[in-house]
Amino acid sequence: MPDPERLVLDIGEEQQGRAITVLSRAGEGAPVVWLGGFKSDMASTKAGYLDAWAARSERAFLRFDYSGHGESSGRFEDGTIGRWLEESLGVIGRCVARRPILVGSSMGGWIALLASLRLASENPSLRPAGLVLIAPAVDFTEELMWPNLPEEARRDIAEKGVWLRPSAYSPEPYPITRGLIEEGRRHLLLGGPIPVGCPVHILQGMRDPDVPWRHAMTLMEHLADEQAVITLIKDGDHRLSRDEDLARLVAAIEAIETR
Repeated sequence: MPDPERLVLDIGEEQQGRAITVLSRAGEGAPVVWLGGFKSDMASTKAGYLDAWAARSERAFLRFDYSGHGESSGRFEDGTIGRWLEESLGVIGRCVARRPILVGSSMGGWIALLASLRLASENPSLRPAGLVLIAPAVDFTEELMWPNLPEEARRDIAEKGVWLRPSAYSPEPYPITRGLIEEGRRHLLLGGPIPVGCPVHILQGMRDPDVPWRHAMTLMEHLADEQAVITLIKDGDHRLSRDEDLARLVAAIEAIETR
């Protein structure tokens, strides 16, 4: 199979504009769209594995970097859930011709749910055919991050607008901004039913230190559609990037079209 096409899309207007880099692989079936996690990019293990699967299977597959991530423009510090959601909807609207399967990892799971609700109401022809969510960090800024920040971090965010958080996945700390926390509150989903209107399969490790498996169970309780299932992986971590985890991921995607 040929390499995927590389596109650069302009998202946003004037000073808010940013160049979003996309890799689009042509193929058959419902297009699979990868939505990455917080501080992750489209060169991640899972995204690369799915691209190789798509090439072998002749499946349409789309991946991209949010602004401030990977090959896209912009500063990470300027990022918010709403900003990255806007980019996700822009990429889907311009690059997808039929109902996609959204695959969201960690923060990407939250964005996948938000995108599903927006597409269903604003662009029904592209409402997702299904969702596969890996350790979905729904409402993470409010439910998982803010309550667990030390007092010093909350003070820096309130007074300075930013706190540098040490990372378990990078030698460099990353900024947690007041904008990320406050803007995230406009997109919270766990306050009521979430009517995505399509099959949902959640893959969740029970040894995940970042998104506890009970958080995924809370999401299950809020999903209004009875077509939702969850796979709990007792020895699974947050990344779920082992061979057996990647096999489960592909199986979940392939099962969407057989329901």
